[in-house]
Amino acid sequence: MGKIVVIGSINVDLVFTSDKRPQAGETVMGKTFSLIPGGKGANQAVAASKLGADTYMIACVGNDSNGEFSLKNLNDMGVNTRGVKIVDEVPTGLANIIVADNDNSIIVIPGANYAIGKDLIDENKKLILSAGMVLLQLEIPMEVVEYVVDICFENKVRVLVNPAPAAPLKKSLIDRATYITPNEHELKLIFDNLDTDEVLKKYPNKLIVTMGSKGVKYHDGKEIRVIPSNKVDVVDTTGAGDTFCGALAAALVRGDSIRDAIIFANKAAAFAVTKLGAQSGMPVLEDLL
Repeated sequence: MGKIVVIGSINVDLVFTSDKRPQAGETVMGKTFSLIPGGKGANQAVAASKLGADTYMIACVGNDSNGEFSLKNLNDMGVNTRGVKIVDEVPTGLANIIVADNDNSIIVIPGANYAIGKDLIDENKKLILSAGMVLLQLEIPMEVVEYVVDICFENKVRVLVNPAPAAPLKKSLIDRATYITPNEHELKLIFDNLDTDEVLKKYPNKLIVTMGSKGVKYHDGKEIRVIPSNKVDVVDTTGAGDTFCGALAAALVRGDSIRDAIIFANKAAAFAVTKLGAQSGMPVLEDLL
């Protein structure tokens, strides 16, 4: 199995749970508070690592207690952090998450995640070129994402871009990425509200669209396929998309077909939403057998 290199964000999540989501100007009584390791990059790295993939992280954290907490957690989860740089001038990324009404609302402070530059990529280029798959998300500067995709394309390294949080993507990035995993909202933003099926036909075996409880849609080169989601009792949807991406990468790197990889990733994401917390709810391989 080839290695997975995740280039992305590391955050600490401040998670509040409540029966009711506060409206503007409203105060509601919460139920629980947790300090949880997060960030889309770190989440996807942990998801892949917990499922048995040899996983490396390239990222930045602040020189603070949250950075120490995050690095220790990644190491405990089996993620190699040799590509993580500690920076002095900004804090480790933070996310304020409110879990209510079976869904979540999130405010993110990027902090050290925006300290990731092309120089850090160049320092870790050998690691990137040795990857069986590189994973990217959009919680780091877009020019860095584009730079990595170009390096991977030119060196025939597979790269999976998870376009979250939603942002427009250059056509060159779309063309050069091996896989792109938007949800329905992100797809509409990237492709100017074009019909989903029309977009999928243009990018067979590249675009993998997650649709929550409606499953996952992609074009296999012959026709559009819908892989249904697994029906479970939802506890917390935080990190479901990250679990899907990490699991998808782990399955593709071990040699699964796209269809089998999606089925596996669906199973992993379904398991994750039955637990509270992003990384703590992610399955290990034995959970999915």
